[in-house]
Amino acid sequence: MHKTSLGVLLIAAMFAFAGSAAGQQPATSYAGDLGTRSTLTGDWGGMRDDAAAKGVTIAADLTQIGQGVVDGGTSGSWEYGGRADFTAQLDTGKAGLWPGGFFDIELEGNWNESVNGRTGALLPANTNQLFPVATGDNFGVPKLAFTQFLSKYGGVSIGKQQTISTGDLNEFAHGKGDDQFFNIAFNANPTLLVVPYSTLGVVGVLLPTADPQQAIVTLGVLSATGSATEAGFDDIDGALFAAEGRMRTNFFGRTGHQLLGALYSNKTYTSIDQRLGFVIRNRRLVPKSDTWSVYYNFDQYLYEIDERADRGIGIFGRFGASEGNPIPVQYFYSLGVGGKGIFESRAHDRFGIGVYYSSIRNPTLQLPNRALSFLEDEFGFEFFYNIALTPWLLFTPDIQIIDGAVRRADTATVIGFRLQTIF
Repeated sequence: MHKTSLGVLLIAAMFAFAGSAAGQQPATSYAGDLGTRSTLTGDWGGMRDDAAAKGVTIAADLTQIGQGVVDGGTSGSWEYGGRADFTAQLDTGKAGLWPGGFFDIELEGNWNESVNGRTGALLPANTNQLFPVATGDNFGVPKLAFTQFLSKYGGVSIGKQQTISTGDLNEFAHGKGDDQFFNIAFNANPTLLVVPYSTLGVVGVLLPTADPQQAIVTLGVLSATGSATEAGFDDIDGALFAAEGRMRTNFFGRTGHQLLGALYSNKTYTSIDQRLGFVIRNRRLVPKSDTWSVYYNFDQYLYEIDERADRGIGIFGRFGASEGNPIPVQYFYSLGVGGKGIFESRAHDRFGIGVYYSSIRNPTLQLPNRALSFLEDEFGFEFFYNIALTPWLLFTPDIQIIDGAVRRADTATVIGFRLQTIF
């Protein structure tokens, strides 16, 4: 209740500032006819463009997914679920208050039925249904933060941070599974899954060239525990220290990016390896002190139609390494091809095809006379084509083939369909 009330108050304050502050016209417009405008609800009679010019931007979307394990896995079934997402930002400079300040809030809810537990895989085949919480029907506030730029070269963000949308960025493979790949293997590096999706933290932002499109470095200290459905102050237990740098490249005269990052956590986790004697004797599970991971990704256009509109075809890849405990993914690799707007008549369509491989550190249960193991390495393939019926209504068929990590599970074939509506 407290989080919801705070969100409503902040949104109301944004509209109040927008109504009283002067500003320049936005670079893009929400206006247009139903078939060509960027959002279903349009410009709200001119109010939305006017609010954006005065520092208030509002976005909302609804993503629905039907997906089935049509062969293999641990059990075959079709499931349907959805997620709604609302974001708002106040730019204090455009609002006529002070320069360089940004208030951000995100509200999110889902009704959660997915095939993630039926594929025999360790990595979820449906990223969209992991947020704000992976099970049940949920509502949460994953982000409520204030960012202040102290100069054109950097600033600091403080508050509740939403980590999936801001870290490990990639032009062709990134996000919450709402407009690119479905499988989390292509949306985020699995060696980073120890990082909470939503958590309290302070993040420093450095812009070496004063242009975030050219290079950006982030240094963060985050709570190692956190949830989109909780404020996070009552259950702080350990810290995460993260550093990441991303720079734009111009190989072959075309746009690309290189990203490198690392994290360390001093939290005490539950070990993936358990000794039965320890559990019986101490009546608790075996603890594991701290953990770390390093990661890298790249994207590179090979054919670029319009640099400003991010249209063309390119390649992407990821690599990650971790201690393999408590997250059992010790090494991770992915490689693929992505594209957007490759046909002039289909400027908003996009597609992706990729493969991934996870090297699993097998969890073991040590019994008095033998050890039981549960997992093995995981391989996956995915292809999607995102059809823009209009710029605000996107329909996406998807197919995945996953040789799951669970022993004795057959290779799964997963078919899915996604409908995203942008309001």
